Amino acid sequence: MEEKKFDVNSLIGFVLIGAILVWMLYLNKPSEEEVLAEKARTEAAAAEKEASEANKTTDISIDKAVEEMAIATPGDSLAFDKLKNRLGSFAYSGTLPSASDAVTVLENDVLYLEVSNKGGYITEARLKNFVKYDSVPIYMIQDGNASLNLQFSAENRLLNSEELFFEPSLTKNGENSVLTMRLKTAANSYIEYRYELTPGEYMLNFDVKTEGLDGVINTSQPISLDWRLKGYRHAKSISYENRYSRLTYEYEDDKHSKLAPNGEDDEIEKDVTWMNFRQHFFSSMLLTNTPFKEVSLSSVDLVEDEEVDTLYTKQYGAKMLLEPKGGGISYNMNMYYGPTDYKIFKKYDRNLDEAMPMGWGIFGMINKYIIIPLFGFLSAFFPAGIAIIVLTILIKLALSPVQYKQYLSQAKLKVLKPELDEIREKYKDNKMKIQQETMKLQNVAGASPLKGCLPALLQIPVFYALFTFFPSAFDLRQKSFLWAEDLSSYDKIAELPFHIPFYGDHVSLFPILASIAIFIYMMMTTGQTMQAQQQPGMPNMKFIMYLSPLFMLVFFNNYASGLSLYYFVSNLITIGIMLVIKNFIIDDEKIHAKIQVKKKSPKKQNKFQKKMADMMEQAEQQKNASKKK
Repeated sequence: MEEKKFDVNSLIGFVLIGAILVWMLYLNKPSEEEVLAEKARTEAAAAEKEASEANKTTDISIDKAVEEMAIATPGDSLAFDKLKNRLGSFAYSGTLPSASDAVTVLENDVLYLEVSNKGGYITEARLKNFVKYDSVPIYMIQDGNASLNLQFSAENRLLNSEELFFEPSLTKNGENSVLTMRLKTAANSYIEYRYELTPGEYMLNFDVKTEGLDGVINTSQPISLDWRLKGYRHAKSISYENRYSRLTYEYEDDKHSKLAPNGEDDEIEKDVTWMNFRQHFFSSMLLTNTPFKEVSLSSVDLVEDEEVDTLYTKQYGAKMLLEPKGGGISYNMNMYYGPTDYKIFKKYDRNLDEAMPMGWGIFGMINKYIIIPLFGFLSAFFPAGIAIIVLTILIKLALSPVQYKQYLSQAKLKVLKPELDEIREKYKDNKMKIQQETMKLQNVAGASPLKGCLPALLQIPVFYALFTFFPSAFDLRQKSFLWAEDLSSYDKIAELPFHIPFYGDHVSLFPILASIAIFIYMMMTTGQTMQAQQQPGMPNMKFIMYLSPLFMLVFFNNYASGLSLYYFVSNLITIGIMLVIKNFIIDDEKIHAKIQVKKKSPKKQNKFQKKMADMMEQAEQQKNASKKK
């Protein structure tokens, strides 16, 4: 057996490694400033935790004190003294008959609201004329999914209005219902929430003000209004609904922005005038006549998987900094609980249509000034499905001159195919020369592929505008057509026993029909272009011909069936127009004869064509020169 010996080299190695580690620790040790900063952070965290525990204790004591008052006999001075020690001047609110979780109902013919004495905010909001996909009434607020909290400092303590009790008073102002909620410190000293609801309106007035609280509320400390809401699921496909659920807002003199539709996002903005906690087809909004100096906005996506039966779409939050004036606060605001409907939003003349996903720039303008008015007009005379078909026909007829030019260019390329083949055969060893001669021939014949692409590009703004219009068109919601029960959702004809990624667990028919129509259209256009020519460097048209129908089939399976219906009808009409143009309008022999006449007459090149020809000529000369070397 081998004798174990002491290894000096190993010892030296371990010593060196240890020395290196000690030297690295010495180099990386924190500086004195870093030690002091870490100590300060630790102390701040401890103080924050202590304050949090103190607030928690205060909240518990508030609830306990109010509970004690509820069972105390009237005039029990001892119980009142206990409450006053815990709440200060606001102990008065705990001695009122309203110091319970009772609610006051405020309603009109379209909106039902419940306002709680505790906190003085809306704890239930139901839309009377709408139901969810499963026929359950639409609730914007229910079962604690929303809160509204006024946070302020008074008598060396931080108070939250959501934990205190308001005294309700329901009156009439003409036909309007008015609910006044007052958080009192005395008979004539209070914080007031005032709600005023007009018949037939989803928008209500909401005012916040203080009265007789000079010296009680500490206006040198921040006063904030914190509004939070979890958006309920209302649609059959929660992932589709969630795609169009988003926090949007207006700030700094008519600027508009939005938080991210996915994940978590937050933003701090100045001079905010309204914010919309949008839930696709329904909106919860807060608007103010006096812009909020600063608002901290937040959005958290709560939908992780379409297969999970999720109750909520997003968690929204807006913490608004209020500016005191004259020793108190006074804000005239509005609340909106209702449809995300362009016609309703537009009548308020406050840029609320910017809260809808209608596309930016020219796309939004096409929707606002053409598509929406036209579809609204058609919807007054036809059912929603027929209105989509008529709208599609009118749009296609309006674009038919553009499509004619596109097809004419393709027909010219088809006629030139024999001559193009000759060029490719003649200069088969010189790709540069093929391109030069091809461009020259196309220029003479007026059959450039670019002329076929330009008309197609002119149609893109209209197509994209319609792509954004149909998913946000409230008029399509729960409107049926043929086998589609709801044109704002998918038209399921079969349920799958499994879930396919990107496709779903069902089969929708309109996307299948639209895919077939697109494939036929691509065969007639792209296929014809492929036959005419396939120049080197051009994209693989055959691949595009198969990709577009596949994209429609897969990704539109969960989209609104109204959008798939539009694409199906649009492509059918396009195919019909192309057949008419091909068989009754365009004559290949006449086109060929015209081209031959043009070839005989000299044609002047424009600056762009001349520059391209010169560049290609120079490239050819450089290539020949390099070969000679």
